[in-house]
Amino acid sequence: MINWDQIEGNWKQLKGRVQEQWGKLTDDDFDVVAGKREHFRGKIQERYGIAQEEAEKMVDKWEKSADDSWFSK
Repeated sequence: MINWDQIEGNWKQLKGRVQEQWGKLTDDDFDVVAGKREHFRGKIQERYGIAQEEAEKMVDKWEKSADDSWFSK
């Protein structure tokens, strides 16, 4: 199981995966987030106009779907 530290450490590598799920996030958003979970949740909340709890659930679900194949080169 992947943890958020691995996601944060590979944030640039995961940009494509993030964009597949959340296409409304901009390149500037990616730079601001820089792999930080709370910033990520906040940007999703902001861009999609949803409640904090909903954004948190979405991030949790996305994080749980992560596996080692995401980090393959």
